[in-house]
Amino acid sequence: MNKVETAVELRFEAGRSPHLPDPVKARLRKLAGRRWTADDAVLILSQETRSQARNREMARERLADLIRRAAVAPKKRKATRPTLGSQKRRLKAKTVRGQVKALRGRVSNEE
Repeated sequence: MNKVETAVELRFEAGRSPHLPDPVKARLRKLAGRRWTADDAVLILSQETRSQARNREMARERLADLIRRAAVAPKKRKATRPTLGSQKRRLKAKTVRGQVKALRGRVSNEE
């Protein structure tokens, strides 16, 4: 039984950090999820290894990775129109499908 407590809890006061712009803080809050506390801090728990120093380093790496991902702004989506060819293909497929369905009616007994 492991009697030595090696878990590490890293707390970063992201809400009060003057180095993080507001958009980055908002993205960090969304990425952190449940790890974001009520007092605007990010709480990271690391207990993978039996070495407290290694757990501390892993927690710092995870925090740095989280902040790096939050710092990347998502690209704005540019609205595009469908090409003429794709529109024609779509309408042709609809016409063919409509003809198939039109042939499904009752068969008449005209002989």
